[in-house]
Amino acid sequence: MAFYHLRPPRRTSRHYSTRSTNRHPYSNLLKNLDKISQPHQVWCSDLSRFVYRGSVWYLATIVDIATRQIVAHRIGKRHDSQLVLATLQSALSSGLKPTIFHSDQGNEFMAQRCTQYLEKQQIQVSVSDVASPWQNGFQESFFGRFKQEFGDFSRFEVVGELFEAIHHHIHYYNHQRIHTALKMPPTVFAQQTFPELCLQ
Repeated sequence: MAFYHLRPPRRTSRHYSTRSTNRHPYSNLLKNLDKISQPHQVWCSDLSRFVYRGSVWYLATIVDIATRQIVAHRIGKRHDSQLVLATLQSALSSGLKPTIFHSDQGNEFMAQRCTQYLEKQQIQVSVSDVASPWQNGFQESFFGRFKQEFGDFSRFEVVGELFEAIHHHIHYYNHQRIHTALKMPPTVFAQQTFPELCLQ
């Protein structure tokens, strides 16, 4: 690499623009957990911004902390509760649900339509402390790697091709990409470790 003057890509710092609110009764429930060892014990979620040919879009994902699987993802033009709710509904359509749903304190997650939906499903709501993005580190790590590996969003001719490529990349992450912590793809890990509980 030195001979050919090659340099590995460097992950850049994320600039946080989440709008938070203190008008909610929720706290960080993960602080009281000794270990997260079962699928669907904790799902965590976040949104990430990307730009396609000058147009801003947002990717919302939900990850199962125990298996590192992305259980749902959605793309939208708005950084809002509707995108969060659509991603939640997609995840729960599998028939599985978490004990705890964890996110940051952004208005899109703390919106009444989202928190009431979670409570109706008897899912406990957990939030990171204000200005503590590391408390949702699994999602931060996923988005950092995803953007690094996915490459230039604007290389696609039309936005539909971009969306399809994002879908395929997340499928690749779940089913083929070797996860550093698991030493195998998340879905393979889930199927081998928790065959009766995993997502297919």
